[in-house]
Amino acid sequence: QLQLVESGGGLVQPGGSLRLSCEASGFTLAEYVIGWFRQAPGKEREGVSCINRRGSITRYADSVKGLFTISRDNDKNTVYLQMNSMKPADTGVYYCAARKTWDACSPWPAHFDSWGQGTQVTVSS
Repeated sequence: QLQLVESGGGLVQPGGSLRLSCEASGFTLAEYVIGWFRQAPGKEREGVSCINRRGSITRYADSVKGLFTISRDNDKNTVYLQMNSMKPADTGVYYCAARKTWDACSPWPAHFDSWGQGTQVTVSS
């Protein structure tokens, strides 16, 4: 059974850092494109970052470029999202998602097939 589990969320002050992890079980992560998404209260889910199967291509939302870094360790079946210089606008539930059909990144949630349960990130002083 394909399963994604996010971890690493929490409360951080503005300007601080967090590293999220997305661990896969029940499938070979190297066969999937992985995206990170977030959803703030009352807002739609939005794409934050994406990485292709081999990790050779990454994409970022304009709001996090230069601040967040996505990476993957296929041997550990895990994808990471390093978040630096965080802002209150980064607050939300962060989800990782997987897609197998096409080795290309996408910012659209509908293009991903499997989702984790999410981890809460709160940026506040």
